[in-house]
Amino acid sequence: MSSVHGHAGHGGSPGGAAHPPLAHHFETLEQQRQSTSLGMWVFLVTEIMFFGGLFAAYVVYRNMFHEAFNAASHHLNVRLGGINTAVLLGSSFTMAMAVHGAQQGKRVATAAFLVLTMVLGFTFLGIKAVEYNHKFAEHLFPGPGFQFQTHASADLAAAAESGGVSHHAPGGVSPHTQIVDPRHARIFFSLYFAMTGLHALHMVVGAGLLAWLLKPTLAGRWSAAYHDPVECVGLYWHFVDIVWIFLFPLLYLIGRH
Repeated sequence: MSSVHGHAGHGGSPGGAAHPPLAHHFETLEQQRQSTSLGMWVFLVTEIMFFGGLFAAYVVYRNMFHEAFNAASHHLNVRLGGINTAVLLGSSFTMAMAVHGAQQGKRVATAAFLVLTMVLGFTFLGIKAVEYNHKFAEHLFPGPGFQFQTHASADLAAAAESGGVSHHAPGGVSPHTQIVDPRHARIFFSLYFAMTGLHALHMVVGAGLLAWLLKPTLAGRWSAAYHDPVECVGLYWHFVDIVWIFLFPLLYLIGRH
């Protein structure tokens, strides 16, 4: 019993540690760290299954409606998506530095990197809000007001109204011209909003967890022996970043050529 209390006091807050880092159902801090890490990885596996269903649906529908998905992807802003990718890569670096600072017990550095990670996270969400606003303005949000036309179909419609011919093919529609069914494009944007919206929700949760870490960080809670919460939040944040690394090329880049 005395050894348990000795471990409980190690790495705790100054002055006797009113909230010792070692929980009562663990014998050592190392056992607690391993259990915490295992639990976090199990949680992330369930998250992979969660996102995996959406990725699988996207792949299936993309194979079914290849041309519509290619045309719809041209309505996404690659520049904003690329900037957001760089922002998240930067946030992964600052999160890794926060974990490193916690391991060394550097509360000021850890807090600074946590705040930087939060700032980058909110920057990502702000850019995503701008993208969403563009889609609403262009009537590309799935719903009663959804409107979608490719440049080819718009040109053909204008030619038909004026009694002229299409600019894409002399005398009318070329046999190589493919008119995209708006219903198929709506599936693309339904998946786009579902996947990026779920990802954004995870970003909001991650930002909340970072804010929760600030108080114990400034109180000097972390040390080489105990920094489990920072490490677990770091794993979660890196997972969310990795999800976006898959979303960006899948939604924005494939088929744009």
